[in-house]
Amino acid sequence: MGGMTAAFSTSFDQSDDAALARELVKHAGTLALRMRDEGLETTEKTSVSDVVTDADRAAENFVAEALGKLRPADGILGEEGAAKASTSGRTWVVDPVDGTYNFASGSDYFCSAIALVEGEPANPERILTSAVYRPALETLWQAADGQATCNGRRLGPLPAAGLDQLGVATYLHPASMQIEPVRAAWTAAVEGAATIRMLGAGSIDLSTVASGGIGAWLQHTVADWDWLPGRALVEAAGGRTIKVSAGGVEWCVAGNQRVIEDIATRLSHHA
Repeated sequence: MGGMTAAFSTSFDQSDDAALARELVKHAGTLALRMRDEGLETTEKTSVSDVVTDADRAAENFVAEALGKLRPADGILGEEGAAKASTSGRTWVVDPVDGTYNFASGSDYFCSAIALVEGEPANPERILTSAVYRPALETLWQAADGQATCNGRRLGPLPAAGLDQLGVATYLHPASMQIEPVRAAWTAAVEGAATIRMLGAGSIDLSTVASGGIGAWLQHTVADWDWLPGRALVEAAGGRTIKVSAGGVEWCVAGNQRVIEDIATRLSHHA
C-alpha cells in the first residue's frame, strides 16, 4: 500500500480539491474491485447484512494515507474508522465501499464516495466538492463549482414532478420494519410513489437522483459518509435535500422541490 500511496501522491500533488476527490474515489474503487476479483475476507459488523471486507479497509487506508500526504491540515472521517482532527476547518468524509453487502455478494451496485466539507461533517457550512465512483461500470459523478456531472456530462436541472409520477430509491432494514412508528412513517412517505426501489447503496441512489434516473431518495438515520457525497450532487443538479424527524428517527430526503414537499408533508403526520 505504501508504494501505491507514494506513486499516487507524486502524480497528484498539484491537483486541486475537485481533481483530488475524483482520483481518490477512482483509485479506491478500482482497488476494491481488484481485491474482490482476487478473493475477499468478510466480517459481520452488527448483522449478516452489515459487513466489512478487507477491501473496505484497504481502500480507506489508501485514501487516508494519500490525504495525510497531500492535505495534511485537513481532517478525515471514514466509515471504517479513519479519523483525524482538522486544523484547516475542512474534513474529507470517506466511504471506501458503499453497498458492501452488494459488493461482497458479487453485485456491481457498489461505489466509492468522498465529500470535502467546511465545518463539522454532521452539519457542514459548505460541501466544497464530492465524488462518487462506480468502478464496475466506470461511472464517475462529481459535484464541484456548483455543477454536477456524470463522466463529464453536466446534470440538471431536475424537472418538477410529484411523488405519484416518480420512483423512489429507499431503504428500510428488516429490523426497522418491526418498529411500528418507523414503519408507519416510511410507509406513509413512499406509498404514493409511482414505484419503489431498494438497491442498497445510498451514494449511487443519490447520484442517480442527480442524473434523473430515479425521482427521489429517502432513508432514516443516515451516516455522514452515506449522505454528504450524494447530497452535494443532488443540490448541484438543482435539486433539494432536507432532514425530517418522523417516527422517532431522522429521515434524509432528496429530489426535486415538488417531490420533497410531497414526502415532507407525508412524514409530518408522523412527527
